[in-house]
Amino acid sequence: MARRFTAIYSAGRRYTKQFSACYKKHGKWYLGWVEEIPGVNTQGKTLKETKENLKEALLLILETNRILNKKEFPRGKVIRQSLAVSF
Repeated sequence: MARRFTAIYSAGRRYTKQFSACYKKHGKWYLGWVEEIPGVNTQGKTLKETKENLKEALLLILETNRILNKKEFPRGKVIRQSLAVSF
């Protein structure tokens, strides 16, 4: 079951972006993952818990990637721009 949800990232900037959240019951657990970003996955005992865990996992991955990129490519060394796509 895929569900679109919005993540709000706030580390000096706020923006809203939509991702596809997928959930699957597996035995007594629910599994959750984001289709667009490998590595964003979680589990929970209830669907509600899994949804909350998935939002937290997504925000942590986005924040970590931003920090790592800023360390590897400091300001002035790369051109950073917003990128929008529609499909």
